[in-house]
Amino acid sequence: MKKIIALLIVACSLNVHAAAGTDYTVPYANDELFHVFGDKPGLVKLVDDFHDNLMRDPRTRPFFENVEQDFLKEKLVEQFCEVLGGPCVYNGPLMSKIHAQRGIGKTEFNALVQALQLAMDKNGIPFPAQNKLLAKLAPMHRDVVTKQ
Repeated sequence: MKKIIALLIVACSLNVHAAAGTDYTVPYANDELFHVFGDKPGLVKLVDDFHDNLMRDPRTRPFFENVEQDFLKEKLVEQFCEVLGGPCVYNGPLMSKIHAQRGIGKTEFNALVQALQLAMDKNGIPFPAQNKLLAKLAPMHRDVVTKQ
């Protein structure tokens, strides 16, 4: 049930943010949420678990298996850190550019969200904090999902 609620929150956030048309999210104004996630060491652990989940899931693995794995993890940590109000600056490629030709549909995107939720659960991230991160990442949906 918890997972369904979180997916609904993401879906609702998508409707709110879809009009913006940006290729980024606005980080939180303070670093409180960054600390809830365990600062940078916590994000590294979270991303490691998230990555493991992505690679185990046959719905998401094909999109990540031919990517340089250390670079991917580094950029995910940067991105999550910045979005959560931490001291990092994401300097990776634009989401729209990376995903434009990948053919990612809603099923694969939802599997990615589930993989992230499982990693957050494993790392003891409180549910309200999980929802805040998902809401911050939600605007990227329109840049990632390119297959109808």
